[in-house]
Amino acid sequence: MTRDAKILTFGCRLNSYESEIMRAHAAQAGLDDAVIVNSCAVTGEAVRQTRQAIRRARRGDRDARIIVTGCAAQIAPQSFADMPEVDVVLGNREKLRAESFTKIAATSPADETQVDAAAVMVSDIMAETVARPSAVTGLGGRMRAVVQVQNGCDHRCTFCTIPFGRGRSRSVPAADVIAQVRQVVESGYSEVVLTGVDMTAYGADFAQPMRLGDLVWQILEQVPELPRLRLSSIDSVEVDPALFEAVATHPRLMPHLHLSLQAGDDMILKRMKRRHARQDAIALCAALRARRPDIVFGADLIAGFPTETEAMFENSLRLVEECGLTFLHVFPFSARPDTPAARMPQLPVAVRKQRAARLREAGAAAKQRYLDAQQGQILRVLMEDDRRGRAESFVEVMADRGQPAGSILDMRITGVDEDKLLGVIAA
Repeated sequence: MTRDAKILTFGCRLNSYESEIMRAHAAQAGLDDAVIVNSCAVTGEAVRQTRQAIRRARRGDRDARIIVTGCAAQIAPQSFADMPEVDVVLGNREKLRAESFTKIAATSPADETQVDAAAVMVSDIMAETVARPSAVTGLGGRMRAVVQVQNGCDHRCTFCTIPFGRGRSRSVPAADVIAQVRQVVESGYSEVVLTGVDMTAYGADFAQPMRLGDLVWQILEQVPELPRLRLSSIDSVEVDPALFEAVATHPRLMPHLHLSLQAGDDMILKRMKRRHARQDAIALCAALRARRPDIVFGADLIAGFPTETEAMFENSLRLVEECGLTFLHVFPFSARPDTPAARMPQLPVAVRKQRAARLREAGAAAKQRYLDAQQGQILRVLMEDDRRGRAESFVEVMADRGQPAGSILDMRITGVDEDKLLGVIAA
C-alpha cells in the first residue's frame, strides 16, 4: 500500500506555496516514503521547532526518508546533515526542481544496520538569477490559488538572514504571471494571492523596470474574469503610485494589506536598517483608509529589539492604534547568527517575551473591536468549504447552513465566535 509524502511546513506563505510544489514533485518521483521538512530561519525559535519536528518525525516512522529543506537548511546545511535523523538536505534552488526528487528516489534508502551521512544537495543561492513561475491551487483545501511573482531580497536589515536563504531579488515576467493567473481562473478558482519575499521590489531587476502596481493593473485588466485578487505581505515604503491607486479604487483587489513594519520607533527602525520612518507607516494607512474606508491592515512587529527602551517600545505599541492595525504577527527579537543585530546590546529574554505579550494583547483587542464592529454588516464571502469562508478583509466567516464551496455570497453578520464571524445569507 502506497502513501503520499508528508510535508511539514514552517514560516511564511511562500514556504507553504513551495511545499505544494514539492508535494507534486515527490509524488511524480514516487517518493511515497518521504517526510519533507520545509524549514524557516526567521527566528531561533523557528529553527528549534524545525529540529524538534525532524526528531519527532523519525521517532514516528523509522523507515521514512527525511528530507530537510527551506531557508534554515539553505543557510546552515551541515548543521542539519549532522543530525542522525536526516537523510537528505535540499537547498532552496534544488527543492523546486523535479530532478532533485527523481535523484533522491533513485537512491536506495540507507540500510538500517549502518549509519550513512546525509546527502547534501545545496548550491549557492546567490547564483540563482530567475524566479521559477508556478501556480499552486487549493492550499489546504481552500478555494484560492497562490501565484509567486518574486523571490529573494536585496536589502540587508540588521536582524534578518532571509536574503542568505533566498538569494537576490528576482521577478517572474509579467506575461508568465498573467498566464498563471488565467490558468487557475480557468480551473475554477475565485481568488488569487500574489506572493514573494520582497514583493514590492517586483520588476526592479528587469531590463525595462516595472513596479508591482503595474503588474497588479495588468492582471486586473487582462484577466477580467478573476473575481478576487489579493496581496501577501508588502513593504509599506515601496508602495508605488499605481499600486496605491489599485488598492484605493479597484473592487476586485481585496481591501486587506499586511505590512512589513517591524517597529514603531524611528531610532529602532534606523538600527534595524529599515527604509521607512514611523510617520511613513501612519501616513500610508491614513491615506489608504481615506480612499477606501473598509480597508484592513495587518503587520509584522518585533518586540525587544536590541537597545529598545520602554519609551521606544511604547511607540511600537501605539502604532497598533495609530495605524489602525487589525491583524498582528508579533515576534520577540531573536538574534540570528552573523547578523549586525546579534552584535548589538541585547535585552533580557524575559523583557522581550513580556513586550511581545503586550503587543499581542493590543493586537487581540484591536481584532476584537474590528469583529464586533462587523455585526449587522453585509460582507462578500468566498466559501472555502460548505460552512466556512473568508470575507474580503480575510476574516473567517461561518455560515449558518451549507453553501457551495467556491461560491461568493453576500452574508449578513449576526455574531462573533472567538476569532470568527457568524453570518447568514443576505436576502
